[in-house]
Amino acid sequence: MANAHKYKQRVVRGIPDEEVDAFDAAAKQAASDRSRITRQLWAWFAGLPGAELPGRPNTAEEG
Repeated sequence: MANAHKYKQRVVRGIPDEEVDAFDAAAKQAASDRSRITRQLWAWFAGLPGAELPGRPNTAEEG
């Protein structure tokens, strides 16, 4: 199939649009994207060897 994705699509439900928008903005500020950061978080949370918690961008809300 010409348009088949390399990996199965995973869906996370119940996330409010404003949280998705904020996550996407923070990912862009961190020179990353939603998929990359999500994979890093899953690997870190699962305790996979070599996995590290992704860094957060500086935001105005931090104090």
